[in-house]
Amino acid sequence: MRLIRTLLCAAALVLAGFAAAAEPKNGADYLTLPEAQNTDAGNKVEVTEFFAYYCPHCNRFEPLISAWVKKQGANIVFKRVHVGGSGGIAAQQHLFYTLEALGMLDPYHQKAFDAMHIERLRLATDDAVFDWAAKAGIDRARFVEAWKSFGVQAKLRRANALMGAYRVNEWPLVAVDGRFITSPSIAGEADKSAQTEDAQQQAALKVMDYLVAKAKAEKK
Repeated sequence: MRLIRTLLCAAALVLAGFAAAAEPKNGADYLTLPEAQNTDAGNKVEVTEFFAYYCPHCNRFEPLISAWVKKQGANIVFKRVHVGGSGGIAAQQHLFYTLEALGMLDPYHQKAFDAMHIERLRLATDDAVFDWAAKAGIDRARFVEAWKSFGVQAKLRRANALMGAYRVNEWPLVAVDGRFITSPSIAGEADKSAQTEDAQQQAALKVMDYLVAKAKAEKK
């Protein structure tokens, strides 16, 4: 019996060592922001994805992060922030916040990705977006009215401010609890076994699981 207990203890130590080695590391698998950002998720954990419609990596990540959000359920409050910029990206950012203001992200959020990456539409100007919205079944006048509204303008300013606060310089990028950021490229660079984009995205999801659990435990 003593030998069995010894072997069991040794096995437990080995497993613990593997678990410790697999635990995501700050500064490698994820980064901690120098200043925590305010969140309004209460006892839940706020998770924010920074993305862009034109971005092929965001397009590939979209079904994975959507499934991940459903799996997290009541653990999190999930938000999306479309990054800003000049030219076409500004029109696409404006598209996202107009859809949000109209309460039409479901199903038009995915349709916007499909328009760019399947239909190969550029959606790089206001008029191109208006034409797409009308063809997609949205009342053009209502869409344009929302596009020009004060509320959407405020959303655009808020999104650009968040990019600065979270030091966003790549996308897709995911922020957890206003304190931590990770991404497929960050997690993939840390995990040397993640040699493909799919593997890097899976690595990021595992880091996100860890960060949500960490943030939730610290709220208790």
